[in-house]
Amino acid sequence: MSRALESTRSLTVVGGTLALLAALTVAQPPAASAVDSTTDLGVSLATVGLDHEKGGDTAAGGGKIFVSGRDRIVVLDGRGTVTGEITGLSGAVGLAMTADGARLYAALSGSNQIAEIDTGTLAVTRRIDLAYPCPMNLALSGSQLLVGYGCERLSGGGVLSLDLTAPAPQAVSVRAGMSSGAPLVAAARNTLVFALPNLLPAYLYVYDLDGTSATPRGGIDGLAHGLSGPYDLAVTPDGATLVAALDSPDQIDAWDTTTLTRVRSYSPIHSISRRAVAVSPDGTQVVGTGVANVVSYDAATAEITYRSENSSLGSVVPGSLTISGADVLTVLRAGTGRLHLWRMHGALLPRSSMTLTAPATGDVLEPVTLTGGLTLPGGLDAGAQPVVVTRHAPDGTSATVAEVTTAADGSFTLADTPPVGGAITYQAVWDGSQDARWSSASATTEVARRPATLTLTGLKTGSVGKEMRFRGTLAGDGGLRPEGAVITVERTWVDSSATRPLPSVTVDESGSFEFVTTVGARGLYRFTVRWPGNGVYQQAQASHEVQVS
Repeated sequence: MSRALESTRSLTVVGGTLALLAALTVAQPPAASAVDSTTDLGVSLATVGLDHEKGGDTAAGGGKIFVSGRDRIVVLDGRGTVTGEITGLSGAVGLAMTADGARLYAALSGSNQIAEIDTGTLAVTRRIDLAYPCPMNLALSGSQLLVGYGCERLSGGGVLSLDLTAPAPQAVSVRAGMSSGAPLVAAARNTLVFALPNLLPAYLYVYDLDGTSATPRGGIDGLAHGLSGPYDLAVTPDGATLVAALDSPDQIDAWDTTTLTRVRSYSPIHSISRRAVAVSPDGTQVVGTGVANVVSYDAATAEITYRSENSSLGSVVPGSLTISGADVLTVLRAGTGRLHLWRMHGALLPRSSMTLTAPATGDVLEPVTLTGGLTLPGGLDAGAQPVVVTRHAPDGTSATVAEVTTAADGSFTLADTPPVGGAITYQAVWDGSQDARWSSASATTEVARRPATLTLTGLKTGSVGKEMRFRGTLAGDGGLRPEGAVITVERTWVDSSATRPLPSVTVDESGSFEFVTTVGARGLYRFTVRWPGNGVYQQAQASHEVQVS
């Protein structure tokens, strides 16, 4: 049975109020849509020391996602679901993926090695021993692996290169004797860029790559340009532009790697500082993160093309940004050190747009008509596309209303019967395609509940200490079946304004109830019965007065 049919069946079982409420509670949740998602990686990392030395780096390839976790690498499928781990690693920190996605390289700071991993079998195919301490950060340019090494608070860091085509790659020093920590590294084509993180002022080194050798091309002096940091580096696929996520100024800068001049800046969005940066494989988009937000820009114009924020699970791990197809991936670290993968589906695709209109008001158990439309990038008609519409009730429950198919012009119409009253929010979601980003829209209808009637009758006079019997009924339009409804009872001694509760009573199958009570003093007494209502019916109450002598 489809979710749409199952939802319809729930709504047509009008066998009483309790049945209606149960149907809303057990209705199936909406189909998983292509919205942002987060995944608990089951890994916690220390929250002291330098951020870039704690793991949490990401890489994607071979249909998988990999996240370093110091003593392991967590493996996820393309949708962001954890599928396994690569263990037996000592200090797995930086990751780098080959262009074909067949091999993953991991910097093992604990054993001073580089691990080569087959992404298909997840086996470690070889370990490359280094005579350099604390390898941390990796970058690939063709078959050349660049390694930033250096231990925290110890001098002697630097950059080295490895020819991965060699049976036993030998480390070639590019630059040594740098101050404490491991340099960040980025490379593409014939350009290598590296810099020490968290440095004031910053200095960005630019080198020429030629086979296994690297020679200085020049540098960008942070003292002259007022730069500190950086948090992360990236190089465009053609090697022509360096993109740096800087601590100060609080922005992402693009630099020409030949003239070593700033060519563009990408403004920050709602953040304290930049954390990570990446460039799309075609070089047309730049993606940056702040403390808890991700923004993509048109690389040439700096126009914002996408933004998302997620502050509930912690802050972005510096340097943990990866692009997988049209998806953007990064890692969030909570205050406890717990890591979560944050996946933004289709973030780099052109934008589609969705509209949804619902009546401002409606009545419970009466149909309302929803209309909407989907427009593809460039204003193109969507044609026949599947759209999932869900209903969100005031109590937080949700159910799939329908899975509709848009008309040729992208429009759609459907009817829904709200099973409860209150503010009902409808949401329409299109999952997107390989050519366009998903989109959604929502609309709210204020649904009125039906009236209910409560009656209470009894004698108008009574005597002290003598039983008095009261009877009442609960009824409502639309076939309310109140059997089992609980009615509260209270007694007020009008002469003294003293009120006390009496035992509650339960309504029988005919909607009737009764109770018997006595009083110990004469005077005017008011007996009040109340029903709090439910999702379908409004509350109701009734009173009856007795003069006791």
